[in-house]
Amino acid sequence: MLLDRFLPRIEFDSYEDFKENYRVNIPEDFNFGFDIVDAWAQQEPEKMALVWCNDEGQEKRLTFTDISRLSNKTANFFKSLGIKKGTVVMLILRRRWEYWVCATALHKIGAVLIPGSLQLAKKDLVYRGNSANINTIICVDDKYVLEQVEAAENEVPTIQNKIIVAGKRDGWRTYSEEIEGFSEEFPRPTGADATKADEIALVYFTSGTTGNPKMVQHNHAHPLGHIVTAKYWQQVEENKLHMSVSDSGWAKFGWGKIYGQWICGAVIFCYDFLKFVPTKLLGIIEKYRLTTFCAPPTMYRFMLQEDVASYDLSSVRNFATAGEPLNPEVFNQWKRLTGKEIREGFGQTEGTVLIANFPWIKPKPGSTGKPSPLYDIHLITDEGNEALPHETGVLTICNLSRYYPTGLFTGYYKNPEMSQEVLGGGEYCPHDVFKPDEDGYYWFVGRNDDVIKCSGYRIGPFEVESALVAHPAVVECAITAAPDPIRGNVVKATIVLAKGYKPSDALTRELQDFVKKNTAPYKYPRIIEYVDELPKTLGGKIKRAMIRKENFQK
Repeated sequence: MLLDRFLPRIEFDSYEDFKENYRVNIPEDFNFGFDIVDAWAQQEPEKMALVWCNDEGQEKRLTFTDISRLSNKTANFFKSLGIKKGTVVMLILRRRWEYWVCATALHKIGAVLIPGSLQLAKKDLVYRGNSANINTIICVDDKYVLEQVEAAENEVPTIQNKIIVAGKRDGWRTYSEEIEGFSEEFPRPTGADATKADEIALVYFTSGTTGNPKMVQHNHAHPLGHIVTAKYWQQVEENKLHMSVSDSGWAKFGWGKIYGQWICGAVIFCYDFLKFVPTKLLGIIEKYRLTTFCAPPTMYRFMLQEDVASYDLSSVRNFATAGEPLNPEVFNQWKRLTGKEIREGFGQTEGTVLIANFPWIKPKPGSTGKPSPLYDIHLITDEGNEALPHETGVLTICNLSRYYPTGLFTGYYKNPEMSQEVLGGGEYCPHDVFKPDEDGYYWFVGRNDDVIKCSGYRIGPFEVESALVAHPAVVECAITAAPDPIRGNVVKATIVLAKGYKPSDALTRELQDFVKKNTAPYKYPRIIEYVDELPKTLGGKIKRAMIRKENFQK
């Protein structure tokens, strides 16, 4: 088991023991490609790494030996193009199995990997290309994506190579053909070409709900921070199938579909779908007998609109969720139908899981859980004090100058001024507001700028959203502030209705009364707007800032 190489202790007796005594050893030259993928291939040549399928009925199973061999051929191909340590490469590959091969190859070379989403338009690609000096773009065979790249490339002078996966196109290199002539051996680089654990390996562009996306940089040690994410929150098991529902274009893919899971020896399961259909996803879980599963709350909410009880989900030992807060009603309904709790986790593109319902914790519906042992996390009030039970406090990672957590971002790529501003004070504040309770559980209130101030009250959106989602008419909703001439701001609910319900004045009054009965009456939404869908970021988070801005422009 590879974990022994990095963890002095793997098993813990309690959360308190875990929080106090968890440690991770970081080899100075740690490289995910060599020290995880190749190490598994050498230790257990037939060990399964990836099971991939799609809606067209295609299926592919790859061992670590396969990934090692293919990544070596790919690394040699990349080197022939001039890609070397520090070269910036963007992958826009959706959930294609080639992503795992290309990512491993880039890590072995020491190139800087930037994941990209299929939804990126020309202007997004121009911004990213020039901000990061992208040298090579590798894309899946998607007409929209290819056209956007071609439209952008003349405005990004650093782009030297365009490579297509699973297709052919004039002006593009065909990945499957190009790698064939290259060696299956790729010796670990030495000297100046060797990678160090503290050097940049990965850059994520944040979702950019407001302003231009920032370039969040992670080093080669970052995957080791995801041992906590995979083993102790998602509870993956060696040689068992784990599925996280995410596209390769955002950080949740790194959380759930490659790093911590492979370090722990789990088999990554990937269902490469173009459109989320709840019944298809339920059928996939049943067919492949998954052991662990993670998806954003939105997907659980939409699956609950179907006949969940008619699917055999008994193989799943642990359900997990992240990306948005999990409403208590969703937690309770899922447990009633499956007999299993959903363990929520919380984090950011800038790090690994920060707060979660770990194995020793009995989940409380609506609570995010307790802090990860990797981080010195505190909730700080407006007065600068530690939040007492049921007081609100801003999440803050402290004492960075004394101990820099494994997995936390090391700054913003090519922006030392912003890096110093955000990290130079010895702490990092993600601007998320929580309340602790007497048992040490954290309860999400909202992002600092999402908290609504109305008639002297501070109203957290999550509590009101959870109350509304408990009503059978509501699939999902977003609570935001809307202007009011008397109160300054009032609570507004933007709602997606469940099947069989239609907007009406009567339903609006019913929902308002429902909230009054289930929260403090002053928190009820004075304005309700019905929509077909909520605006979301590329990572699946609700764009509350966009809704709030539109409220104040009307």
